[in-house]
This record gives sequence, structure tokens and C-alpha cells, in this order.
Amino acid sequence: MNTPLHVRLLKALYGLVVNNFLAIVALAFAFSVLQRGWPISVNDLTAWLHAQRRVHLLTAAILLLAVAKLRRTRRPKDVYLIEYGCFRPKPCYRAPFATCREHAHLMPYLIDEESISFAIRLLERSGLGEETCVPEAYHYMPPDRSLAASREETELVIFSAVDDVFARASGVRPEDIDVVILNCSIFTPTPVFADMVVNRYKLRADVQNVNLSGMGCSAGLVSVGLAKNLLQVSPPGTHVLVVSTEILSSQYYVGTERAMLLPNCLFRMGAAAMILSNSPERARFKLGRVVRTVTAARDADYRCVFQEEDEKGNTGIRLSKDLATTAGHALKSNIAAFGPLVLPASEQLLVALSLLKRKLLSGRAKVRLYRPDFRTAFEHVCIHAGGRGVIDEVQHGLGLSDEDVEASRMTLHRFGNTSSSSVMYELAYIEAKGMMKKGDRIWMISFGAGFDCNSVAWECVKPALDADGPWADCIHRYPVELPEIAKDI
Repeated sequence: MNTPLHVRLLKALYGLVVNNFLAIVALAFAFSVLQRGWPISVNDLTAWLHAQRRVHLLTAAILLLAVAKLRRTRRPKDVYLIEYGCFRPKPCYRAPFATCREHAHLMPYLIDEESISFAIRLLERSGLGEETCVPEAYHYMPPDRSLAASREETELVIFSAVDDVFARASGVRPEDIDVVILNCSIFTPTPVFADMVVNRYKLRADVQNVNLSGMGCSAGLVSVGLAKNLLQVSPPGTHVLVVSTEILSSQYYVGTERAMLLPNCLFRMGAAAMILSNSPERARFKLGRVVRTVTAARDADYRCVFQEEDEKGNTGIRLSKDLATTAGHALKSNIAAFGPLVLPASEQLLVALSLLKRKLLSGRAKVRLYRPDFRTAFEHVCIHAGGRGVIDEVQHGLGLSDEDVEASRMTLHRFGNTSSSSVMYELAYIEAKGMMKKGDRIWMISFGAGFDCNSVAWECVKPALDADGPWADCIHRYPVELPEIAKDI
């Protein structure tokens, strides 16, 4: 239901006054001072300066310069996203529903008929489309879960994403990289992936590298937070290469437990690479607030995404049926810390008034807390494409429109759940659609094992000049209409 025009105008006027209250007060005060002290001639001002001792004027000037210098040095360095690139799978890796059904029927020794029916129903209701891709190992019967297959997939997705980001980041070469941060949740061989990148691109001997694992789909934004901390204490011009992926080949679950079959149906191959720096030169986005919330102290949250063996000894990832609800609770805790840092004063005042009203009327009436409108703080929202239920839960909890979550739904439809890299595919969608403008603010939200919720704010410095990226060959077909389904399985 559309908000009446007069209500929207009143809210806009309210926001204008409250958000600029200090400026209005300062302007009124300055006007009052000038009105009382006027006229002040240039001759009077010159005479006053001449009356002062030169040593006092010089001391005052030095102190002002020293304070300004001290403020600049104590202020944390700004961090920028220079460029990003995503792996774009070839059509030969596609896994349409018919192929999934056929392969399952041809492997009765691995999957029973009941499990096949469940998996197909899940796929049809999941929000995934017919063009999502799986690694070559999944196309074998039975799937190839060997170490060699996993390494082959790793080299394909990681090197493709890194090649893409270097091709797009003009002026930044492999030898300019000072730090490598790579995250992959489950598959972590020796040497680690970060060393693989150093070897492939022949990075400098003094490069620092970090390999993160076990953090699930939130690891990409965790890596951004780590890069921010490093860049704020590094010399100007430092470059950090961040790579996010999830390797699927060795993780195919061959059992029949439904909660452990979910990852087979939802996760798809993907990777994203970012180059961040503490220098604004060639920057495309400026990094804002980064807030991470961990709810692992709660047993239910800790076991929400859990790797274990089933009764027959088959290893897999068990996804709790309460995953979407757990994500919603974690997001509420995250927003409690993130909201005051990004919301305008007008929204924070409304939240404070609703809290005060609830306290005053405690026990006498049920007062619903005001839900802040985050669209006053951000033009775009990128919700981790973890599944249809997760996106629905966040949309409902934040009061977002279908247009606000379009990038998330379309990314899930075209690429599936690519884990920690999904938010970058969503950013690429927004740019490919030409919706990104200079000064636009972006809110990225991710969830991961633990349970973990991350919020990262960006501001666009320079939009993409073209739509060349993971959506280049299909953006003209999006958005697509998705079937109406009340709830995921």
C-alpha cells in the first residue's frame, strides 16, 4: 500500500529539520552575533591585529596548525575499494533441474527415491534458476570428491576472479599487492589458498597473507573488516587483495538426511576478488562502517550450521530448519549496534521516542517499537543470497520493498548461493542495471556459521563505466518473475 503524498511530504520535512538541527541552530546563533556586533569595519579589525604582540599571533597560528595536524594524524585512514571482479562460469557447468533429477535417478546406490523427491521440491521452491552452475566434479556419477578435483575447481574460480579484478583495476599490478586475504570455509588444503595466489601471480617476497576458514558465508565481509583494520595502520598507498570463495567438489553429501541435503541443492560455484587501499587514487567505493555480531554463545545458534557425520558416517553440513529465524535474531542484534552509526538523527529520534513511550506505558499498554527506515541511510541493500527464506526474513524484518531486494533475489536465481562472494555478485547486478550513482550508499549484509552476522557500509565514488562483469551475457533478461511461494522447505 502506497503512503499518501501528504504523509511523505511531512516526513521529508521532519527529516530535513531534525537532520540539520545543529546547522540551523549554528546559523541562527551566527546571525544573532553578527546582528548585535555589526557593523565591524575592516579598519577596526586591522587596528585590533596591530595592537596585538606579534609573538602572540605567531604562537596562536602555530597552535592552530599543530591541532589541525594532530587531528589528521589521529584520525583513522579512510579505506577504499579500488575494484572488484567475479568469476563468471561457462554454460558447460550449468545444472538445470532436469539434469539434477536425471543424475539422482542414475545413482540409486547413493540417494533413495524419497530423498530425490525432497531435493527436487526444494529446488523448485528455492528461488534458484536453471542457469546456476556446479563444478565439473558434480557432473560425474558418482561425483568426484577427490583432492585433485577440489584443486582444479579452486584454480578455476579463484584465478578467474583475480584475473578479472586485475584486468579491471587499471594501474594496479600484482607486484603492487602488499597483503593477501583469502577465505574459504570448508576446504583448506596445504599449502593454503593464499599461498596459491602468491605463487600464481609471483607476488613480492614481503607480501603478508592470511587464510580464513570455517566462517561460512559471512567470511567475505569478515575479510573486508580485517583489511580495513590493516589498512588503517599501514603506510599510504598500501593495497590489499581479498578473495572470497567456497569450494564444493569435496563437499558433496552422499547420504539421505534432509537437513544435510540442503547444501547440495542451494550452493553453487562462485568467487569474487577485491582490491582495497588506503589511497583514494582510482577508488570506486569508500568503505564506511563495519559491524560484526557473533551469537555463538547460544547453543542453538552455534549448531545452526554444523559440519558433522550422519548415522552412516557420511560427512556433510547440517543446516537447521530454524536458519532463517536465527538469521533474523542475529540481524536484530547487529542492527542495534549498526543502526546508531548510520541512521540519520530523524530516525534515531523516532526510535528513542518509541522506547521512552514503551517504558512510560509499561504494564498499561502494549507499545510497538518504531522500526527505523534504513532507506533513509542507504540507496541500495545487498542481502546475502543464502536462500529464499533468508532474503524473505530480512526483507520482512527491515520493511524493505521488492525493489530493495531485487539484486539479492536475482543473484540467487542466476548464480545460486555462492557463499561469501554473493554480495559482490549483487553489487555487480546493481551496477550492470545502471542503478548506481555517485554518492549512493550501499548496505551489505551477510550471515555465516557460528552464528555470525555482518554489516558493511559503502559509498560510491565512481560508478562502473559499463556492465562488463558476471552479468554481461544475461543482464538484459533480468529481473525475472519468481513464482509466489509462502515458505521454503
